[in-house]
Amino acid sequence: MVRSPAENFADGLTTADLGKPDFGLALAQHEAYCRALEACGLEVLRLPPDKEYPDSTFVEDTAVLTGRSAIFCRPGAASRIGEVEGVRDSIQCFYSVVHEIAAPGTLDGGDVCEADSHFFIGLSHRTDEEGARQLGRFLAASGYTSSTVDIRSMQSILHLKSGIACLDNKVLVVMEELAGREEFSGFSLLPVSPKESYASNCILVNDRVLVPAGFPCINGELARRGYKTIPLEMSEFRKMDGGLSCLSLRL
Repeated sequence: MVRSPAENFADGLTTADLGKPDFGLALAQHEAYCRALEACGLEVLRLPPDKEYPDSTFVEDTAVLTGRSAIFCRPGAASRIGEVEGVRDSIQCFYSVVHEIAAPGTLDGGDVCEADSHFFIGLSHRTDEEGARQLGRFLAASGYTSSTVDIRSMQSILHLKSGIACLDNKVLVVMEELAGREEFSGFSLLPVSPKESYASNCILVNDRVLVPAGFPCINGELARRGYKTIPLEMSEFRKMDGGLSCLSLRL
């Protein structure tokens, strides 16, 4: 499930200092992203742009979808809370078990990394301890385990998944700043150097790995380990703190 950027995409929230995104280029990059998902064998449900919410193209933050339940989030930025209603009907028809994060808890889907049957939940400036507690309870009810990773002192990333991604066989792609964290023991780590840390946000889709274009070291390392990669230009979404995983909800 994806949502195209609206014309006021540049009015969204960002901590990046990379300039104003080019709307036309953002649309082209989003279309290439959708085509890549389809090339990986997925059926893509395209939601229309929502000008009321400039950040709404980052649909990942609205829900956490597992193989057993859907959990609707309560985004940590007040201006984004209404985005959840915009995806609710399109999601809940696929699930018999649906939960929702309730106030005062906050949770952004970008802070939740699924790693086999375990979920890492980032405590960030968007996801608080109460939101993480509620999510952990919902996941446990479906037979999953979870743990928290506190990134509130980090200035380099907004969400946990800006710095980690899970591939198959318990392999975690991890930005160097997170590579030493005890929380990831038990996983095989693929560290990403600081100059390529943006590429830590990649996505395994069936037998392919979608990766941001322009980061040759991590692309080369993935290829060396036998992964087939699809590099995608993400410059305009990076300007708005967005990464590859942010742009879709994968059921």
